[in-house]
Amino acid sequence: MKRKVLRVVVCGAAGRMGRAVRAEIEGSGAFAFAGGVDARACAGVDSPDAFACLLGSADAALDFSAPAAACAYAAACARARKPFVTGTTGFSGKQLAALKAAGRRIPVFVSPNMSPAVNLTFALAAIAAGRLKGFDIHISEAHHAAKRDAPSGTALRYAGHIARARGGEYPPITSARAGDIVGDHTVLYAGPHERVEIAHKAHSRVVFAAGALKAAAWLAGRKPGFYDYFDLLDLRDLLI
Repeated sequence: MKRKVLRVVVCGAAGRMGRAVRAEIEGSGAFAFAGGVDARACAGVDSPDAFACLLGSADAALDFSAPAAACAYAAACARARKPFVTGTTGFSGKQLAALKAAGRRIPVFVSPNMSPAVNLTFALAAIAAGRLKGFDIHISEAHHAAKRDAPSGTALRYAGHIARARGGEYPPITSARAGDIVGDHTVLYAGPHERVEIAHKAHSRVVFAAGALKAAAWLAGRKPGFYDYFDLLDLRDLLI
């Protein structure tokens, strides 16, 4: 049976990640560009006011915008009963609660990093933290100079998994914003006479764009809920 082409509306379509997602869609036979919205409307990209209209002919929305905008897009998707995927970072507790509220009506997929490999290292980082009891842990991350939030959402996700493995103890994080670095993350475990490092370095935004579309394809047809890459990769049992 021929696989259905998934029609995707891209939120934040004029930004770095939005452009990368659009390029990935254009090179894929599995997805179609159903339109894009951005606060900076430009050729081929509409203003956010057009989102509801574009969503009507789409199968899902994929978001790389800003926290407040992402919550508004998620609410619109909930009203239209369309799946919502976001890789936006920097959400407040109240904003995450709004996304979870949308997840009671539609499938919502939230991940601060859309690389499948990075999400695997989240699990590895937690496992190492739980078993290397006498080791100090430090997280370092570096991104391009224009990235707004620091620490990165990815670094905070590492810290959260490590804290749960360590009974609530959050490790320190250092951040750098320089040049055009796509994304580097390292978790250092330093013990007596030895150290362990878990590192991921992104060479291109293509990996995040492809991972976001992979999440959108996986989410299609799911029941309402609040999902992330641990669900897609079936990693939750590794942390028991």
